[in-house]
Order: sequence, then C-alpha cells, then structure tokens
Amino acid sequence: MDEWIQNPTAHTALDDILPCVDYATAQETLTKSKEVTYNLVDIVNQVITNVSNINFSPNFAPFYYNQSGPVLPILCNLFNPDLTSHNCGPAEVDLNNATQVLNSYVCQVSPSGVCVTPGRLTPTLYSQMAAAVNMSYGLYQYGPFLVDLQNCDFVRQTFGDIYNVHCPGLLQYSKRVYVGLVMVTVAVLLSLTFWIIYARERRHRVYKKEHMSKLDEGIEVEGDKIIHEE
Repeated sequence: MDEWIQNPTAHTALDDILPCVDYATAQETLTKSKEVTYNLVDIVNQVITNVSNINFSPNFAPFYYNQSGPVLPILCNLFNPDLTSHNCGPAEVDLNNATQVLNSYVCQVSPSGVCVTPGRLTPTLYSQMAAAVNMSYGLYQYGPFLVDLQNCDFVRQTFGDIYNVHCPGLLQYSKRVYVGLVMVTVAVLLSLTFWIIYARERRHRVYKKEHMSKLDEGIEVEGDKIIHEE
C-alpha cells in the first residue's frame, strides 16, 4: 500500500481495481466542469437580464409572456470568465438558495402560457432555470471530489491515512502476536520432547522391573530371550 502511495504510476495489483487516470487528464476534466458551471449560470443570467426583467410588448413573442412585477436578481456565478473563483456581490443570489429565490418570482399562467398574475417567470421557465442552477451547483460542489476519485487522489489520501494512523499499531500488535505464537510453538516442542523422554524412561523402568523380577524367580534372561534353568 505504501509503495503505491509513494509511486502511484508504478504498475501494481491495485491497477486492476483502481483505473486511475493521469494528472493532466484529471485537471482537464476539472477545467471542463468549471466551464460548464460558469456557462450554465451565465446563460441563466442572460435570460434574466435580457428576457425576464424586460417588459416586452405583446408583439415580441416568444419573449413576451406578460412578465411584470419586481425584477429578478442575477445569480452569483462562482467563476470568472477565466475560471478563477468569483466572490459573490451583495446583489447576487447564491446558488445554494437560488431555486427558492427564483420560485418567488413565478407567476400563474393561462392555457396559452401567458402570465395572469404578477411575476417574471413562468413555471416552465422556472423549472428550466432550476435544473440549470442545480446542475451548476452540483458540478461546483462535487466536481473536485469526482476528479480526486478519477486520478485516485482521494484513494491515495485514504490509504495514506490508513497507513499512517493504523499500520504502526497493527505492526506493533502483529509483532506481539508473532512473538506469542513463537513462544507457544517452543512450549509445545519442549512438551513433546519431555513427553518422549518420560515415555522412554518409563518403558525402561518397567522393563528393568520385569527383568529383576524374573531374576528373583531363577529365570535367566539373555537379551530379550528367556532361558530356564535346569
């Protein structure tokens, strides 16, 4: 694990289950996600500025849908055109609550799709804007994390935490277990050795006792053969 963390480009068994991409590809993916995030919010702001906040005459269909009432605030684009981070201004709506703010400007419409109550957005237009906002905010929130998964930075960091936090203790306890197993093994071997010695000694004593008993009875024993005296 530690070898893969130190040298992630080396071919290891982890390559079969972690299809990581190179750093350049991951950064290109991150750049594309920022571009999509920026463009989605920019399109919504253009619709707000050039369509929803203008009181068109009925002759300007389809831009006219009888929009009226307070004008919509523009959304805070989280990136500048050069994709650097953008700080939201006081008049800009943050994306995390943009759908709630936009919903307060929705009007009721007639069967022909024209507002019959004050409002700057039709339900259809609002749903399209809300989808764009949710997608943009989702890419902003989870894009970097997904890129970390793509180039295995997240996995590498997780493995690093496991190695640094848990492996030292695991190694220490493993050594203790190993020492304990060695001691148990030695104890078993010594027990077997002593048992063999004891069994041989016991057998020798029994044989000697039988030999002495037969001598007392007047039986000559030669080796393992018994010779009766006449």
